Amino acid sequence: MHTLQQHPEPAIPRPIRALGTLLLVALLSVAAVRLTGHAQSSVVPSPVVAARQLQFLDRSDGGITVVDASNGSTVSVLPPASNGFLRGTLRSLVRERREMGKGAAAPFALAAHADGRLVLTDTATGRSLDLEAFGASNAGAFAALLRPATKGDTR
Repeated sequence: MHTLQQHPEPAIPRPIRALGTLLLVALLSVAAVRLTGHAQSSVVPSPVVAARQLQFLDRSDGGITVVDASNGSTVSVLPPASNGFLRGTLRSLVRERREMGKGAAAPFALAAHADGRLVLTDTATGRSLDLEAFGASNAGAFAALLRPATKGDTR
């Protein structure tokens, strides 16, 4: 008579079980936060202290004319090959507009808040960028557009 020997199943090592449990707890925690809405920020918006609706028009020489969309006045003329951060930011927002099938006519809203935040919002897509997150000098390129223009202003 032949008997089959049963081999015990190999035990899962304790560290592997602990890792699996930790991963499961993390996934369940994320799911709970997402489903209950507790992830929503309760930050009170800071009041706007300065704002401007801007349009950025390409020039034939490679520069950019910045226009106050509310009155059509020229805010600044940015020389060719300058303001790299500003140009890159606008390029990405315009690309997003194109991908969404939005036109170029809608202005960008630039707002300085009392808490020091500087926010650029694409009014066509609703996308907002907190510019100070990119550093003071990069945010400064946009902050200069909130100041009143002076004759011959090239920022």
